[in-house]
Amino acid sequence: MTHPLLDLPPLTAARFAAIEDRVARLLDTRQDVLITQGEALLPLEGAIRAAAGPGTVALNVITGPYGQTFGDWLRDSGATVHDLAVPFDSAVTADQVRAAFAEHPEIDFVSLVHAEAATGNTNPVAEIGEAVREQGALFYLDAVASVGAEPVLPDAWGVDLCVIGAQKAMGGPAGVSAISVSERAWERMAANPDAPRHSYLSLLDWKERWIDGGRKALPHAPAQLEMLALDACVERIEADGLDTVMARHRDLARATRAGALALGGGLEPYVREERDAAPVATTLRVPAGTVASELVARALESDPGLPLAAGGGALAREMIRVNHYGPDATPQVVRRTLAALGAALAGQGLTVDPAAASAAVDEFTR
Repeated sequence: MTHPLLDLPPLTAARFAAIEDRVARLLDTRQDVLITQGEALLPLEGAIRAAAGPGTVALNVITGPYGQTFGDWLRDSGATVHDLAVPFDSAVTADQVRAAFAEHPEIDFVSLVHAEAATGNTNPVAEIGEAVREQGALFYLDAVASVGAEPVLPDAWGVDLCVIGAQKAMGGPAGVSAISVSERAWERMAANPDAPRHSYLSLLDWKERWIDGGRKALPHAPAQLEMLALDACVERIEADGLDTVMARHRDLARATRAGALALGGGLEPYVREERDAAPVATTLRVPAGTVASELVARALESDPGLPLAAGGGALAREMIRVNHYGPDATPQVVRRTLAALGAALAGQGLTVDPAAASAAVDEFTR
């Protein structure tokens, strides 16, 4: 018997190219856009290994765990790396970036995460982009968590390599991602003798076999279901309106932050300033004497489907992350999450006010 998800006609090159064009419109970019056939770590690593190598001097901004990973890739590629690390409960500033340039004027590559879903902060990319343009450095941006929750504008911000994924605020599939590439980024890759070639990591292979060939013949069989799901999720964003989708995430972030404070029990926003808080996820600091991972486990016992997690690594003791993106970007999910956290805190003998938390959520989501 036939199955609608299994017995599909092959995805044509024309359809693949049309989906790329749709993603380009979402990013408001005229750069080349490649849809890569894997989770966003594929283009994130591929872009660094292609554009950075021996002779590259990189400023690697660390505001969370992904910035740490990028530094590892850059060093492994032979680059000289200057890390600019700021506390995970804040954001980097353009002035800090300029100060790093003044100290190391040879910097020619900048790597930055837009929004760190793992730590709940977001960085002011537009302002940082101005500083990077003044320096003349190549600008690499991880916008996987931010796209769909806040503006992502590679052309306007001077981003040369911008990676997005569909699985968070876009509400799409996890197994496909995309990268926009500027002309000078292609030139940097072509001049790098260590850039991956004949490899699944190779962006240059895709350029030569796909873009330079006029996007007429696909280099290999695409991940058909993921491609169709990506097309559908961008179509849904277009139908709702990108501004509407971003406003929904922004309002829910504010609602979660306000609701947690109203709930009490010692919960506090992990990211100190609201302007530095990412719209895609809200992180909370648990009260002294409470272990975040244990509190999350108790909350999930009462409502297993909540988009709730403890922080990773050492943060598992102090941080809770509320993911309010994609299908979980609803006031109902935020109310349920705060109610479950309230019950878990009350179980520890702490005083909470679930009604006040729900009222605070209502203030931002009417």
